[in-house]
Amino acid sequence: MIELTKEENGLWIATINRPDKANSLTHAMLSELADIAEAAQEARVLILTGKGKVFSAGADLEEARAGLATSDVWERLSGNIARLPGLSIAALNGTLAGGAMGMALACDLRLSVPTAKFFYPVMKLGFLPQPSDPHRMAELVGPSRAKLILMGGQKILADEALQFGLVDRLVDADNLLETAREIAADTLAAKPEIAKGIKAMCT
Repeated sequence: MIELTKEENGLWIATINRPDKANSLTHAMLSELADIAEAAQEARVLILTGKGKVFSAGADLEEARAGLATSDVWERLSGNIARLPGLSIAALNGTLAGGAMGMALACDLRLSVPTAKFFYPVMKLGFLPQPSDPHRMAELVGPSRAKLILMGGQKILADEALQFGLVDRLVDADNLLETAREIAADTLAAKPEIAKGIKAMCT
């Protein structure tokens, strides 16, 4: 349910392909994504996206009840993405919910379709968020807005997410991957050590 495309120029595209279940994530899917992100140390650009109209609804409900909601696999995935030396782009083809937000927060850039919604109802469900998610969110949107999402349980629409800084650009669905590729082009053409150096200087 995770599709991986590797191109000769160093571009990797990982696609969540479970649209019939709103791309909800099982432990096996999360582990595969974490392995891909770990292996992508050799990639120049990693794009994360999904099939259908939802990027990911978060944890598979049955597995969440069985313990997935508090598994460390979420943190392993986001940590591996955050450590990538190359450029990471979340191409959000639709709504992003729950723990799935962690992988997008860990990316360098977030593109979103205009119809997406963003929410992280972890407190309502009786869990703490994954350890690094609140800090990464607060770095993007500020502490108050992070609390609005995490403690206020608010659903943020795409245009508001853009104003907050939660996403970097809104892109029509038909052009989402093409735009991600355009943004990736300079990094793919650069020497890896230069791209890595610039990324380090921006941190």
